[in-house]
Amino acid sequence: MAIVLTIGDARITVLDGGSFRLDGGAMHGVVPKTLWSKLVSCDALNRCAYSTRCLLVEAGGRRVLVETGNGDKFPPKLKEIYGIDHDRAIGAALKEVGLTPDDIDTVVMTHLHFDHSGGTTRRTASGAFEPVFRRARHVVQRREWEDATHPHERNRASYLQENIGPLGEAGLLQLCDGEVEIAPGVRVVPTPGHTAGHQSVLVGPADGPKVLFLGDVVPTAVHVKLPWVMSYDLEPARTVETKRALFTRALAEEWLLVWGHDLDHQAGRLGVDKDGAFVVRELVTI
Repeated sequence: MAIVLTIGDARITVLDGGSFRLDGGAMHGVVPKTLWSKLVSCDALNRCAYSTRCLLVEAGGRRVLVETGNGDKFPPKLKEIYGIDHDRAIGAALKEVGLTPDDIDTVVMTHLHFDHSGGTTRRTASGAFEPVFRRARHVVQRREWEDATHPHERNRASYLQENIGPLGEAGLLQLCDGEVEIAPGVRVVPTPGHTAGHQSVLVGPADGPKVLFLGDVVPTAVHVKLPWVMSYDLEPARTVETKRALFTRALAEEWLLVWGHDLDHQAGRLGVDKDGAFVVRELVTI
C-alpha cells in the first residue's frame, strides 16, 4: 500500500469516495456569482463538481477511516439531481489499497449529512440496510447524533435515516462530547457552524507537525476566505468564528489543512495577505 503522508507515527492515505455536484449558489452563500464563478466553474444547471475525499489514517496499530462519502445506494432520481454518474462506494477505494471494510477499526464522520455518511451502510438483497464496517466503532459528536435522529424541516433532506439508523441498531456508535483522542495522535475537534455537532479531525503528535481534515467547516480552498460560507450551514455566523479560531491556530502551528470537497486541490497551508486576511499560502498535493 502506498503511504502518501507521514505525520509523527501516523500514516495517511487519501481515498477517493467519488464526485458529485451541488448548486454553486448554495455552496457559496452570500458571495455573488460574479465573484465565485471566476474561481469555480459550473454546469448548465448551475452545479459545481466536488469530491467526496476520505482519509485512511493508520496510527498505533489502528486503522481509522475519516468520512465514507455518498455511498452507492442513491435512487436514479437523486443521482440525477446530484450529478452522480458512478456507483463508487468507499469499499472500492479501500480495495485499491489492499483493504476491506473489516480491516477498519474506527470510522469518523465530521457530520452525518449523506455525502459524508452514505458509505456507512449498504442495501441487502432483501432491501433492508446494514452497516458496512461491522467491526468499527463510528465516532460522531453526541449533538450531531441527536440532530440527525431528530431532523427538522431545514435539515431533513441531508440526514438520510438509512445511513444513520442501522449504526445505532447495531451498537456501533461512539458518541463524543467535545475534543477526544480516538487513536494515538488522532483527535476529533468540535468545529460547529455547518451543523451544531460538526467535528474536524486533527492528526499528529502534541509537540509536532499536524494535519487537519476540515470536513464542511471549510469544504474547499476558496472557502478559506472568512465570509465565504455555504448556504447549507445552519449557523453561518458561527462558521465564521470557528474558521477564525481554527486558522489562527493552524497558522501559528503550521498545520496542513485537507479539504474534503475540493475537486482540484487536496491540501494547503495558510498565510495572511497585506490586509491581514487569511489566504492559502501554499497548495499541497498528497
